[in-house]
Amino acid sequence: MHQVFADTILVGARVITMNPRQPHAEAVAIRDGRIIAVGDAATMRELRGPDTDQADLHGAVVTPGLIDAHMHPIQGIELAVGIDFGGVRDPEVLLAMLRAEADRVADGAAGGWVRGWNVDYDVFSTMPMTAAAIDAATAPAPAFLMCFDGHTALANTEALRRSGITGARTFGDTSEIIVDDRGVPTGCLREDSAFDIVLRTAPEYTREETLDRVRGILGGLAASGITGGCIMDGNPGTLDLLDELDGAASAHGSASGLPVRIVSAMAHNPGYDEERTQHHLAQRDRRGARWRGGLVKLFNDGVIDTGTGWLYEPDTHGDGNVSFWADPDEFERVVARYADAGFQIATHAIGDRAIGTTIDAYLKAGVHSRRGAPHRIEHLELLADRDLVRLAQFGITASVQPLHMQWRKADGSDFWAERLGPERAALGWRVRDMIDAGAPVALGSDWPVAQTDARIGLAWARLRREPGNPDAPVFEPHQVLTPYEALQGYTVWAAQAQGDHDLGVIAPGYRADLVVWEDSPLDVGADDLLHLPVLTTIVDGQPVTAASAA
Repeated sequence: MHQVFADTILVGARVITMNPRQPHAEAVAIRDGRIIAVGDAATMRELRGPDTDQADLHGAVVTPGLIDAHMHPIQGIELAVGIDFGGVRDPEVLLAMLRAEADRVADGAAGGWVRGWNVDYDVFSTMPMTAAAIDAATAPAPAFLMCFDGHTALANTEALRRSGITGARTFGDTSEIIVDDRGVPTGCLREDSAFDIVLRTAPEYTREETLDRVRGILGGLAASGITGGCIMDGNPGTLDLLDELDGAASAHGSASGLPVRIVSAMAHNPGYDEERTQHHLAQRDRRGARWRGGLVKLFNDGVIDTGTGWLYEPDTHGDGNVSFWADPDEFERVVARYADAGFQIATHAIGDRAIGTTIDAYLKAGVHSRRGAPHRIEHLELLADRDLVRLAQFGITASVQPLHMQWRKADGSDFWAERLGPERAALGWRVRDMIDAGAPVALGSDWPVAQTDARIGLAWARLRREPGNPDAPVFEPHQVLTPYEALQGYTVWAAQAQGDHDLGVIAPGYRADLVVWEDSPLDVGADDLLHLPVLTTIVDGQPVTAASAA
């Protein structure tokens, strides 16, 4: 009988397998990108051949590679352009940064546009969200600012002029060009259909620039232990780009130029015609060495912060009672169409009514795709008890981002909590309740909405407050997760959410996507997770990054 030897054996490790049948081990053997044995050094002796590379980790910790269950690395490069306004809440600071950027682009840099992203709605508590408010700081350049959630933008007067926006327009979804009492655009643009009008006039990256930026973003994920991610936007062109990246040889000798493993959705928005729908359906089985499609992304509401989240009861401003779709029945028809075609479906649903009607649509269409992957709901910021029960009962995945609570304020004066009122705000991000009810859960970042560093996401799931700041307010402390549950949300649960049953666990037959940590992410305090070094990130048995900074 032919002896099979390992390509690589990791020994001297503290292995956290996420496999309840063998929770811990000391060594892992890898061949052809998959795990062939898990145990101790003695177990590995017969697998060590003349060409086997054996690495002694000297007590370092190995876990499955982390999977970010919700991110936008390709769309993000179109939106995360210019100044990063993260952490800026003072209007005067924002205006000063805009003036400096306007001076910088005056000679034609950045195509002559003032761009910014990650803007906190809190800035507009004391400054109107209007073009007039930023015109003096940005003129004569066109300016376009994106709020942190990617659902609302602010354009200055010159950008509106170049885009031909002179008044309100009707869209097939809840997108809106905000106008004043005279019908004049204020500069505030809600949802994609409205702000894409401006983006189409702004400078675009070349193909090579786009490829380079995506490579950089995906490569940077591995620094915090991420070996895979689920892209929650896109179109057939996105799949073309992934194919091109995947087909390029990597610097590490891998067969793929993608540094991480990707599942990519395509978005289907209200009003797509039959030709476009058929083209999307034809993409279902596209895949490469480290990526695949088969997922469609839908929207069923906007965001609570601006009144576009769909609620069972109106918010404190009387908003929140309108579907994202001009014809709500079209949403159900689209769900059924993609479900019948064998796609897994992921739906953005933040408000409680959006979640409830998404569950309704899934139940009518069947809650699992033909690949066996359960359909998913993304965000679930406000979840009603009746729908919590149904998530668990029917096995619909809740894909949640606890680190989005970083924009909440202790006094409830943030835009999100103020619109809900204290009683409903106390029901935010009910991850503990979801797990206790038995609902499938996956965790992610939603980058560029929040940071890609998975250690931050793990910490927020455990703390429900700002990591590294013990004096920060804790939001709904009864909803915190244990260290093990948080890690499950980024490993085995995230893998199951995308229908992958050979990822997220260290066991024979599983893909060798691993993280080597200096210490255990289960033992390190949540506040210290931010500084826990990642020594190596491994994809398909090959290292893709060296140690991260602590």
